[in-house]
Amino acid sequence: MASGIFLILDDIAVLLDDAAVMSKIAAKKTAALLGDDLAVNAEKATGFKASRELPVIWAIAKGSFINKMIILPIAFILSSYAPWMIVPILLLGGAYLSFEGAEKVFEWITGHEEHVIAAQETSDPKEILKRENTKIKSAVRTDFILSIEIIVIALSTVMDQTLTMRLVVVSFIALLATVGVYGLVAILVRMDDVGFFLIERAKSLKGFMQRSVLISGNLLVASLSKIIRLLGIIGTIAMLLVGGGMFVHNIEAVHHALHFLPKMAGELVAGLIVGGAILAIIHPIQAARHKK
Repeated sequence: MASGIFLILDDIAVLLDDAAVMSKIAAKKTAALLGDDLAVNAEKATGFKASRELPVIWAIAKGSFINKMIILPIAFILSSYAPWMIVPILLLGGAYLSFEGAEKVFEWITGHEEHVIAAQETSDPKEILKRENTKIKSAVRTDFILSIEIIVIALSTVMDQTLTMRLVVVSFIALLATVGVYGLVAILVRMDDVGFFLIERAKSLKGFMQRSVLISGNLLVASLSKIIRLLGIIGTIAMLLVGGGMFVHNIEAVHHALHFLPKMAGELVAGLIVGGAILAIIHPIQAARHKK
């Protein structure tokens, strides 16, 4: 009896050890996408009153977790029984991300302001809630697409492993993509609070320590808005890169057409072309609806 328990524990230890190794490999493969995920979601999770930032991030994180719960079983089933469906799904996701990125670029170029103003510019609780929900839904949709890409890439690294190993590794990466990304987003958006705390703390200090803490606090407060703007730019580029990358890596003709460009430049161009084409179709329809 005792020996049987020890054998089971030994098997579990071996499985966990192997899972740790494979998870490390999968994490390296998905590192770029996780970085893109962070940039995109940090941009999506900003633009709210300070008191609403964490609740909004929590709402998006819950949506992200639900996304993973939906995607994981479907990914395992498709990879086993209908692997041919994975590429079309990736391309659809890539088209959506490319469209979102191209739409942002279009707004920058034309100076077009979004019709939905930032939530903090109104004091009407109902309007605030409505705008929050709109942005949360948009963030969760984008997270869904990025989650598909992350899970599929993670799954591709362990396709030659047992089903148990695949479940452990891909689930770990999915969890990392939610907890890690949104944990960092929460830290980023509350950076100014840390700054204010340091400024207040500096009052009780003296000399060099006081100056150092005060400078650090002021730096954190002053840099938050710049970091958020920068993340907005990085997030847009990330959407175009990920979206365009789906076409470059999965459609041979696109790959050959852009092979003369550096990898990232090719993905960016592909994202802009695909997103621009979709925008050219959808934008007039949206404009017509607004006129009605």
